[in-house]
Amino acid sequence: MSIRGRSYRYVGPGALFGLVRPGRVGRSIRSAADLREWASVLGAAEAVEPFTYVVDAAGVLRCAPRRSEHVVCAGGAAVLAAGEMSLREEAGRWVVEEVSNQSTGYCPDVDSWPAVADALGAAAIEHPPGFTHAVVFRRCPACGELNIVREEYFVCVFCDGALPEVWNVAPSE
Repeated sequence: MSIRGRSYRYVGPGALFGLVRPGRVGRSIRSAADLREWASVLGAAEAVEPFTYVVDAAGVLRCAPRRSEHVVCAGGAAVLAAGEMSLREEAGRWVVEEVSNQSTGYCPDVDSWPAVADALGAAAIEHPPGFTHAVVFRRCPACGELNIVREEYFVCVFCDGALPEVWNVAPSE
């Protein structure tokens, strides 16, 4: 599998990073069978609820129950994508019904979609053609606060400063 996209490091609260424990990461999903097994462990009711996912640096989808932190799912490592997914059962198999990049710990840009599509494609899991809910994250250059841009209104909700049109959440490394 070729790995596409930039990596995102954790930019959320330090207290949540403190929840990371060695060897405790989200469940690797490398095939439809892995997804079916993981969903069966969750149970049918929880399997259809949105859950936490990341695409790790190797391009592998990792999943964890909804109330899990993305940084814990990733084991504290940088990711290619992060957000929430929901599934539906169709003809005896699980398919991705909805997928977002909603992760305030990693704040991935909307251009992280190819990494998600590659990970799902490599696992032969049917999925939408793009994020069903895309979140635009920007950091205000004036006050430093993290913003979610709505309706292409690139203005900081904290100080009314202009937000850049290009992703700028984490400093360049």
